[in-house]
Amino acid sequence: MRGKMQLGFNLLGFVVFAYFAWLQREDDNPAIYANPSLVDVWAWIVFYGLIALLFLLGVFRRFPWPLFAVAVAFCVFELAATGPGLIQNLTGGEFTMTKKSMNPGHAEVEQSREFFGAVIALLGSGFLWWQRSLVSKPASR
Repeated sequence: MRGKMQLGFNLLGFVVFAYFAWLQREDDNPAIYANPSLVDVWAWIVFYGLIALLFLLGVFRRFPWPLFAVAVAFCVFELAATGPGLIQNLTGGEFTMTKKSMNPGHAEVEQSREFFGAVIALLGSGFLWWQRSLVSKPASR
């Protein structure tokens, strides 16, 4: 996958994760979220911003492995931290991830959303790592 298709995927990934980072700015609203934390808000902004940066660097075929290590470490941490909330949501009788049911009394909804956000980020990082391997190999004809 080279050329315009790769460029398109990387630009799309950049836009999507930059948008995810922008959405995190309201995650400290106590009327909606259980135990909101400004530290948590900024951690997610930085995390999604890092993934967006990796996609932007992919546009220029730059794939610094230390940034991948940080991104994957954060993904694994978040999967472990939010997994119990996802399990609670799945086994609680009525699985939901909509904003309507997301409130301090239902923290498992936000944890489920965060879990899947980390999964999407991990998949994006894996996609970029795969591209990294293509750049290091000569193009076959």
